Amino acid sequence: MTYTLITANRNYSSWSLRPWVLMKALGIAFEDKLEPFTLPVNYEAFRSFSPTGQVPVLIDGARTVWDSLGIVLHLSERHEGVWPGEAAARAFAQSATCEMHAGFPTLRRDCTMNVGVRVRPRPLSGPLVREVFRLRELFEEGLDRFGGPWLAGPAFTAIDAFYAPVAFRIRTYGLEVGKGQAWVDAMLAHPAMQQWEEEALAETWREESHEAELAQAGEILADHRRGA
Repeated sequence: MTYTLITANRNYSSWSLRPWVLMKALGIAFEDKLEPFTLPVNYEAFRSFSPTGQVPVLIDGARTVWDSLGIVLHLSERHEGVWPGEAAARAFAQSATCEMHAGFPTLRRDCTMNVGVRVRPRPLSGPLVREVFRLRELFEEGLDRFGGPWLAGPAFTAIDAFYAPVAFRIRTYGLEVGKGQAWVDAMLAHPAMQQWEEEALAETWREESHEAELAQAGEILADHRRGA
């Protein structure tokens, strides 16, 4: 079985990170193909390999599987360990994964992902405060109920992969997630996350609209990217 996973820039592409880190963590082999964001809108260029003009995309033989959640569901039918084996942990993991996939719009907008940068954010809006509180609540519930170190128990599963971009955002913007910081620290120390970060810091290209979003997010305290 040979997969090709098409992703975009390591610094910016939170959606790409999710299946990438899951496959790395579970030892699911794939060809890693990067298609960088080069324009504010990359739809036309990405349509050559993605029906939505977006990434990530998984190529599985003659099948094209798109959307990060679609990819995870596809993999879960073919590989053990994508979801927790225990029923209560699995229900929690699947619910929280869907919540991340569909929710947290203010976090996405106000705290754009940029792996190599540290930011003092502007005063948090009411909606963002509520979303950060919800993250803390969810992380603490998972750790308390299932014993950690991962959100649904002792094994890294899809729920951890789906919140992986949030771990980078929490570090970038200094967001407070209480006891959930233990999970953030574990995520940032995971070898797959460290590989993604190393590749992000090595990137030299910049995309104007992503950089503009970063500038609006707050005061840039440090930029660890090559060429910064």
